[in-house]
Amino acid sequence: MSTDTSSRSHYDVVVVGGGHNGLVAAAYLARAGLSTLVLERLDHTGGAAISAQAFPGHPVRLSRYSYLVSVMPDALMADLDLDVTLTSRGTASYTPTLRDGVPGGLFVQRPEGPGTAESFAALTGGEEEYAAWQRFYGELEQMAGVLAPTFLSPLPTERDLQAQVGADIWRDVVERPLGEAVERRFQDDTVRGVVGTDGLIGTFASLHDPSLVQNKCFLYHLVGNGTGEWRVPVGGMGAVTDGLLRAAVGAGAEVLTGAGVSRITPGADGVEITWDGASGSHSVTADHVLSGVAPWVLRILLGEGEHPDKPVGSQLKINLLLERLPRLRSGMDPAKAFAGTLHLGEDYSQIERAYAEAAAGQVPSTMPGEVYCHSLTDPSILGDAPEGTHTLTYFGLHTPATLFEGPDREARKALAVERALAELDKHLEEPISSCVATDASGRPCIEAKIPQEIEADLAMPGGHIFHGDLEWPWAANRALLDTPASRWGVQTDHERVLLCGSGARRGGAVSGLGGHNAAQAVLEAR
Repeated sequence: MSTDTSSRSHYDVVVVGGGHNGLVAAAYLARAGLSTLVLERLDHTGGAAISAQAFPGHPVRLSRYSYLVSVMPDALMADLDLDVTLTSRGTASYTPTLRDGVPGGLFVQRPEGPGTAESFAALTGGEEEYAAWQRFYGELEQMAGVLAPTFLSPLPTERDLQAQVGADIWRDVVERPLGEAVERRFQDDTVRGVVGTDGLIGTFASLHDPSLVQNKCFLYHLVGNGTGEWRVPVGGMGAVTDGLLRAAVGAGAEVLTGAGVSRITPGADGVEITWDGASGSHSVTADHVLSGVAPWVLRILLGEGEHPDKPVGSQLKINLLLERLPRLRSGMDPAKAFAGTLHLGEDYSQIERAYAEAAAGQVPSTMPGEVYCHSLTDPSILGDAPEGTHTLTYFGLHTPATLFEGPDREARKALAVERALAELDKHLEEPISSCVATDASGRPCIEAKIPQEIEADLAMPGGHIFHGDLEWPWAANRALLDTPASRWGVQTDHERVLLCGSGARRGGAVSGLGGHNAAQAVLEAR
């Protein structure tokens, strides 16, 4: 990897953006013998999938933005010889509860065992709710087994997939708002919330939204590799993108950092790409350009101006470094409770009320969110930190960018963080603040990011982690699939400019699918 200046004036392919998808595309194309240039605005590659030392005085390397892997196909990792280990979490989820002032919780093991059934029975008073849980997720697993194998192939049609999937689960996930299925299939408020929350990660919507944007988010969270399991990358997310960088450069791709693309100009015989670096402005031409930036940003680079429908991200991200794990009021072992996804304020009624409050412009009174302790699964990220040290990552729902617009942004951010941590404190024997480490300057090791800060850091418009609303991972039955780009779901209005990032049809999450599919479209077109 070098910086600023390219080695030639023309390339077969120029990739704009050195995030994980851009690196995947570059690795595939370079391995196929195409001259490939990657241009990255920042001084490092990886985009949102990086590891960073966030707190001065501590060697711990956090997965600062993206933090888990599910949708990236094992076959893609094998194709690129990625030397990356993805580790399963021993706990799927734990949801602490307070009912009539009595602390309890719902514990879901991975793999599920007698302890899961016992936890459901203790919370709900019978066996029916767990039986409904097993039926629902059994049907989803069958659906995932159909969908996941298609992700590295040209787009299937909706008709082809529907014929292979059970009618009930297809209706519940694809045709009707997710909230209807959750309410029909489950009775317990906490169980309903745990199911529904997968439709709201980074997505601001009611579970009854007629657009079904929540259904699409839910589907992507449940189909990865046919199992839907979310795994921890050993060494942090940076290990994934470092491996992809090695694969791309090792295959012959040229990667420039500190190279902010300012203009993309398509022509009849190729595309001109202009970028600015430390040594000035530079231009090259290419047969194809693959865009790893959000479609909204791509329009600006193409000279089309800012589109009025800018994406609106929805998340509150808080990274913490702890001197020790806190004790829970329920008596649950913290090493089990925090090892998976710990749900906070995510009863079904709480989620829907929080959405209504946020839609009305108010920071939710009860903040729904999820907590992860990756150092329990991967202690390597701690370096030589003192024994007992752990990372904690909080991901808050229903905090759209619109909540933080205006002159009171910092006050609203502070209120959101306060309410998020208060929701955790409700279930602890000691406040989380008493467990937080301090940095080299004596400040608490707490880092919070709202959508506007995600946009400033990563150039994701509106701080939207998916670059915009997700789309179904298939083509409509009447779709015109007459070009390689359309068959692979990576087309734009310009024949030689393709999407390779999260904005591609099968984009979103750390998957590499946008990069893989754009590369295949280029290779098919040659």
